[in-house]
Amino acid sequence: MKNNTDRLKHLKELLIIEREEDFYQYKEQFLKANIETRKANGVTWYPIQVLSNELGYGELIQLEVERTSMQDTPHQFSSGKNVTLFSNKNPNEVFELNGTIKQVNKNKMRIIMHTDDLPDWCYEGKLGINIQFDDNSYTEMQKALDLVIGARNNRVAELREILEGEEKPGFEKPDEQLLVPGLNLSQNRAVRHVLSAEDVAVIHGPPGTGKTTTLVQAIRLALQTEKQVLVCAPTNTAVDLLTEKLMEQGVRVLRVGHPARISEELQNSSVDGQIQNHEHYKDIRMLRRNAEEYFRMASKYKRVFGKEDAAQRAAYYSEAKNCIKEARLLEDYIVDSLFENTEVICCTPVASTHRALAKKTFHTLFFDEASQALEPMVWIPLLKCHRLILSGDHFQLPPVVKSLQAKKEGLDKTMLDRCMEFENISSLLTRQYRMHQAIMEFSNAFFYGNALEADVSVRDSVLVNESDDPLLSTPVELLDTAGCSFDEVQNPETLSLSNTGEADLLFRHLQLLLEHYRYTDPVHRISVGIISPYKEQIGLLADVSKGIDYTEFPVTSVAVKTIDGFQGEERDVIYISLVRSNTSSEIGFLSDIRRMNVALTRAKKKLVVIMDTATVGNHPFYKAFIEYCETKGFYRSAWEYAQL
Repeated sequence: MKNNTDRLKHLKELLIIEREEDFYQYKEQFLKANIETRKANGVTWYPIQVLSNELGYGELIQLEVERTSMQDTPHQFSSGKNVTLFSNKNPNEVFELNGTIKQVNKNKMRIIMHTDDLPDWCYEGKLGINIQFDDNSYTEMQKALDLVIGARNNRVAELREILEGEEKPGFEKPDEQLLVPGLNLSQNRAVRHVLSAEDVAVIHGPPGTGKTTTLVQAIRLALQTEKQVLVCAPTNTAVDLLTEKLMEQGVRVLRVGHPARISEELQNSSVDGQIQNHEHYKDIRMLRRNAEEYFRMASKYKRVFGKEDAAQRAAYYSEAKNCIKEARLLEDYIVDSLFENTEVICCTPVASTHRALAKKTFHTLFFDEASQALEPMVWIPLLKCHRLILSGDHFQLPPVVKSLQAKKEGLDKTMLDRCMEFENISSLLTRQYRMHQAIMEFSNAFFYGNALEADVSVRDSVLVNESDDPLLSTPVELLDTAGCSFDEVQNPETLSLSNTGEADLLFRHLQLLLEHYRYTDPVHRISVGIISPYKEQIGLLADVSKGIDYTEFPVTSVAVKTIDGFQGEERDVIYISLVRSNTSSEIGFLSDIRRMNVALTRAKKKLVVIMDTATVGNHPFYKAFIEYCETKGFYRSAWEYAQL
């Protein structure tokens, strides 16, 4: 058998380049900068005030902190990131403690510290929080690639040859009688396809087609012949969603990961949560309390004057250590039992390296949102598995790659991308349940070969049916700002772009729409999402949005996020501000049309896109979208709303 590893060796080199670029960017904005610059860049909070601390899941300290300066400065902290608590009390000494962010908003943060006891300096003021550079994922990906490249005469080597295209994946004859109630024709076909796969298969789920629902049913049915399966996704949010959906189906799920990275609602499904709910947990707590008491008694012997005192102190220490050892043995027994008896282990790829999984193997790995995962990330859990089921959409968000060189040479090409090039490996979900047919139509033609159909439940659903008000009855509007002098502006520090003219137009249109909706349908409340590809514009839009009193309108929520922030989400109404407006037709990363496909497919009943067609209209994707809107009567000049 041919051992084709050249591409994988190159992939390993690209991963090294990516790590170096990631660390370089971290150093530029963090290590080389003073504390004031770091605060301005949003990678440091200082000073902070500790609002509370308590013992949480896993016997770890949970801190709630608040920054007390630069409270209007945007920051880069987000849940799941590793951080360092530090003290500036003594400039000649380093006081640091590591933790993981549980939850964060504008100025408050909850952190799970990697300790069960806080040192004294934490109570003496002058505290701050720094973002850490997280090297762990790179280390695990490199390790996985080394094992794949070096694999010989085993299942990993066989999977490698199949995924390199050297061997064809095998399929048994699908069970055509299998019909899962509640699934449509294409979803049932996908489930049968997955169950017949011997090596690898793909569920291709375009926006709104029920990809997660289909995957969950495939997992449920696989458990009829497999004792246990491994389920992964690249983000904790996606893993949480899968965990929740599987539990709703009555499946026994163990959610593996750091407590800070698991949603509050799913803590009982986590390893720590299930340990604390175990019948023997009270014995562990008693042993730990006894250990604390023995340590306390031993600490009374600060100065030892005689052999008896020394012996007594040694005895207390010995008892304390025995209690701790017994508690650990009992906890290990519970953990082994949990991992042995659950049906599904749900985690991110890096979390699949958990020590309790070190010697475990699985028949099937189900990997959701595979379009967002670097190929080496998929190999981490796949090393433990016999076959692979990928689920995702290669026309939606790609993985984030920071190095232009690594991206140019193909690091962002995912395992899903490569599998979609193989014949008969994927099954397409064709019925979408999210959006009006006209919102779906452009993406359907451009990306999916017109294979999708809108379900009857959403096909003609607009804000107000049978209304002659175009604001409420038109599912798509393109607001063209060409000729309005709404020029883009670049922030010299962040290099990100904003467009005040577009922001003003967006909220003028939104308020008009909400006013019309309030008088036409005051009963049903709607959700609104505001999207822009540029963080600078998001900051501007969020600031303007805060100044609007939405309580007088029938809205449930108005969310302002980047495209990545809306991945997997939907709203009744979506506004997209494209920002770019210049004389040289430069559109930057608007040319990432997969990302734009995500933005265009978040709306259920109305989509409003604001763009300068003179700037972006030369790109084939946007040219096609403009022509689509003109043909359907969705085109509007911004001048129509200029004086409203």
